[in-house]
Amino acid sequence: MLTNRVLILHGWGGSDYPHWQAQLASSLACDYGTVSFPLLDNPHFPTKHRWLEQTKQILAEFKPNTVVCHSLACILWFWLANENAYKIDHLILVSPPSLDTKIETVKSFFPCPLPYSLNALKINFIVSDNDPYMKMDEAQNLANKYNINLEILHDAGHINSDSGFGKWEYMEKLLGRKK
Repeated sequence: MLTNRVLILHGWGGSDYPHWQAQLASSLACDYGTVSFPLLDNPHFPTKHRWLEQTKQILAEFKPNTVVCHSLACILWFWLANENAYKIDHLILVSPPSLDTKIETVKSFFPCPLPYSLNALKINFIVSDNDPYMKMDEAQNLANKYNINLEILHDAGHINSDSGFGKWEYMEKLLGRKK
């Protein structure tokens, strides 16, 4: 049986504890899971080129079959999928920002063309109905384009530690870690 190799990719600014991604990485590691939770280059002032190069190297060396993306990492995955850089079994996208975000600090990632495919056999797409970085109609359009189910959390903000998402057992269930 193949071991589930989980790559967790943070968004702009990182996902330090108590963020759900940090707690997920810790939980997986404590349960002897195979997990990589790298700090991407200069997370507070990221550039698409550096993050793409670093992530391609991680993908080649770590060879994950599951990738968990939060926020700007979802856009990073879209860029990787545009290059058809890597195929995985399970992709989890949580709280992507709008594809035409105008925030100066992350401008190198935008606008982001949608890839033909997300290069994953199974996709979970999770958003909040009041995320300040993406409107519900854009999230629904993305879900429709890729024919995937849109999981909508009510009043969950950007689904990060600021909106109360520290330990997130649902994410562990998606990865088959909790019953």
